[in-house]
Amino acid sequence: MSFLNRLFGGAEKQEPKVEKRTLLNLRVGDFVAYDLVDYEVTGKIHYDDSGYTWDSFQLASASKTLWLSVEMDDELEVGIYEKSRLPGIEPGTKKIMYEDRPYFLEEQGRAYVLGEGRSRNVNGTEMDYYEYVDESGEYFVSVEVWGGEVEVSHGYEIEEFEVTILAGS
Repeated sequence: MSFLNRLFGGAEKQEPKVEKRTLLNLRVGDFVAYDLVDYEVTGKIHYDDSGYTWDSFQLASASKTLWLSVEMDDELEVGIYEKSRLPGIEPGTKKIMYEDRPYFLEEQGRAYVLGEGRSRNVNGTEMDYYEYVDESGEYFVSVEVWGGEVEVSHGYEIEEFEVTILAGS
């Protein structure tokens, strides 16, 4: 700082610190590249089932919307989900069929959610969830019940290195 700035009270300008983005600190407004497509993070839902937490990020490209699920269990678990239709599903049944493949109920519960971005309309609500897995353990069907509305997504696990993140802020 120069003598005149000290004398007349000039303040040093602080450059904002840029935080390296990871899947654990991804934010609405960031950008994600996955499978050769660039997506903007347009929404985030943080789920809390009695202290067990995970996040889902809405990823939007010009032609597609995906959900990126990020969960720290014993290790980082990452999945890609796309909304699907499964007419007549009864959430909580032990076995469901999706695209001629059986899926089995793996876990279920009730979570309190916090929403950001496009997902802010669910902020402060509770929802029931049912997670199904196929026999290979590689594909999943997620069923969420929001009040009376049932949402179904189909997905699969991916590796952390398959996602590239660019901070949007």
